Amino acid sequence: MGRGTPVVRLLRAAAVPATLVVLVTLSGVVLGRVYAGSLLTMLVAGAAVGSVLVSVVTRRLPSWLVAPVSVLAMLGWTVVCLRVAATGAQVPGGFVEVAGDAAGNAIPRLLTAMIPVEATPDTILLPVVAAWLAGLAGAEVALRAGRVLLGYLPPVLLHAGAVYVVGPNAEPAIGATVAFVVTAALGLAVSARPSDGDPVDGLAPAVRSGVRARLAVASAAGTAVVVALAALLGPAVAALVDTAPVDPRRYVEPPQVETLDENPLIRISGWALNPEQELFQVATERPGGAGPADPAGSTDPAGPPEGAASGGAGVRIRLAVLSDYDGVTWRVGATYRNAGRILPPTEPAPYATVETVRQDITVGDLSGRLLPAVPTPREVSGARVAYDQGTGTLIRPDGLTPGLRYTVTSAEERPDSNLLATADTPAGDAVARVLHVPDGAPEQLRRLATQLAEENGAPYARAAAIEQWLAEHYRLVADAPSGHAYPNLAFFLFGPRNGGGQRGTSEQFAASFAVLGRLAGLPTRVVVGFAAPGSGPVRAADAYAWPEVLFDGLGWVAFDPLPRPDEEPRPVEEDFRPQPEDPPPSEQPEPTLEPTASPPAQAAPGGPTDSGGVSTPVLVGGTGGGLVLVLVAVLVTLGWLRRAQTRARLHRGDPGHRIAGAWRELTDTLRLAGQPVAAGLSATEVAALARRALAAGSASNPGRAPAGPPSAPVTAGLVRTADDSAAAYASVDELARLVNQAGFAPGSATEDQAAAAASAAIVYTGALRATRSRWRRLLWLTHPGPLRWPR
Repeated sequence: MGRGTPVVRLLRAAAVPATLVVLVTLSGVVLGRVYAGSLLTMLVAGAAVGSVLVSVVTRRLPSWLVAPVSVLAMLGWTVVCLRVAATGAQVPGGFVEVAGDAAGNAIPRLLTAMIPVEATPDTILLPVVAAWLAGLAGAEVALRAGRVLLGYLPPVLLHAGAVYVVGPNAEPAIGATVAFVVTAALGLAVSARPSDGDPVDGLAPAVRSGVRARLAVASAAGTAVVVALAALLGPAVAALVDTAPVDPRRYVEPPQVETLDENPLIRISGWALNPEQELFQVATERPGGAGPADPAGSTDPAGPPEGAASGGAGVRIRLAVLSDYDGVTWRVGATYRNAGRILPPTEPAPYATVETVRQDITVGDLSGRLLPAVPTPREVSGARVAYDQGTGTLIRPDGLTPGLRYTVTSAEERPDSNLLATADTPAGDAVARVLHVPDGAPEQLRRLATQLAEENGAPYARAAAIEQWLAEHYRLVADAPSGHAYPNLAFFLFGPRNGGGQRGTSEQFAASFAVLGRLAGLPTRVVVGFAAPGSGPVRAADAYAWPEVLFDGLGWVAFDPLPRPDEEPRPVEEDFRPQPEDPPPSEQPEPTLEPTASPPAQAAPGGPTDSGGVSTPVLVGGTGGGLVLVLVAVLVTLGWLRRAQTRARLHRGDPGHRIAGAWRELTDTLRLAGQPVAAGLSATEVAALARRALAAGSASNPGRAPAGPPSAPVTAGLVRTADDSAAAYASVDELARLVNQAGFAPGSATEDQAAAAASAAIVYTGALRATRSRWRRLLWLTHPGPLRWPR
């Protein structure tokens, strides 16, 4: 029998190539859901058409020649795509430089890019190349080998990879996936060859009956297998419908700031000592025609310090936002994501006006990675940046270099100052980070915050009272040493004037305001930036720090607690009531030279200088006394060995080994609590088991609240309080996340993450041990099991 008209044969022959093009293009549609614009989808569609077309045109060539020809065509299409993306995103640099940078960083930047991802050379390179290779492999298998169904495998893998990369960052790709399945089915149906008749025709009747019986049995068996698989896997698949997919970005470390930038607050004193150092040049333009304006304007209760910016009226440029404080140092605590030229917009405060500000900045002696910009940036050209949407700050992952020039267009918010007096401040988990007060705050700070809060009820009145207190009682000097730990702030606020107290740089003023504000119930943070002229050089003398308070409906509002140059400070003792019960610090604490993770250890009492006691020898007589002495010695030895084991696990080796050691501390703790961890459990399952064990211990001993030991280090981002079991539960999840990262991305763990893992293990161990009786806690500390249990 014939196989149809030429038109039918042509359609049947074109069905497979057309199907492959559509399947590969649909993967671009799926991935394009997290991209800004439709450029990526069009580039992937071009790769699909090009790869399949090359295979169709070279079908009669030897198979070994097709791949080189297709790869050459892929390189040409990739060059076109890179040029189009670089032009559209206004990526600086020559094509060779841009292409080399994209080739070397395509994977990490795709997985760390801010969503929506801008189609830049480094974010489109991998999808375009993967789409071309999938089209090439699928076309060769389906067309040359004639295995159509097997030829669908590369597009299927590409589609699955796109779904995985998108993760939970977009709605489920139901439409694209249904279209994928329907297209594949139509392609199979149309490309199927027509049958010339019943395949058993011409056979003997007995043979024909046997063949048909075997076909029937095979069909029934296949149907039974499909039904059984549906019955077994259906509930498990259905249960995953409402489950959020895994985000692959959790396994890739986003761009980080340098150690120099973790706490730029301590750079204030160094800049103050070199006031003429030119950090960068700025030219500010307000497209609305207003020209340069007072940085305070209607935004802040008070503007930057007088004389901070040369050139009169200017603009406040922000460098870093510090939200985390552990009693020793303020830290940036931001998560920066690679971003394109257009930054994702954020909703302005309801009661604020927005003004566009354009800045052309040329870097001079400013070092590090933090990029200065007027808040809040919306568009950046001239430099590849990473952006933290929570704080609206920028970094350049490659670091700042003299001569770097870039342009930032910002949306500057101006809250309605008329509403400040009656505005409230938010509360709850959403702002817990900026309300957190670390343990160990000096009693004098607490009393001062209480005094100012009691005299002023409304949030803005409290903030204004703190601002006024600092401006009226303290002196701004340029030669004060750096430092904003609790002892430094206590000396600044209450130290003797003739001994160096009650004087400091903007570092101490801003840090004191932020801590006093949090003690008074205000959500605060510290900002480091510059009071810059509208146009001209920005020098080290223009750098300063200021505090900000978050108000409902108004957003973050800056305050200026710096004293006025023509006012003489009032003595603190005249207005601080009640008088301090303890004498204020008489010696200035050591200055802060670099960010530290925890306060210095205190000297243990009873050291070599303690001569107040009388030495009494212990006389042990009789067999009973000897046994007691041996037992005590054994327990002390076991306790010492256990502590040495814990220290070795948490504080020795590279960060990956220390994270693994912290995990072993947690699993040993569960085993000691009667909850041994099965070998096949994942980190997430172990974390769930740990939470259940802690909940069960708390329920059986309601009088004992889980809490970590007082000596446990405090790590930024991990809130620990003596009466809040939430910290213990959070520590388990944090540790499981770090273990997963260390396992799936070996060598990516950092020192800070290792310290966080150690802190999490200590918090949870202390919390679970606290739910036991006193004798069980003692036995727990000396149990020999962890010393001999196999790993």
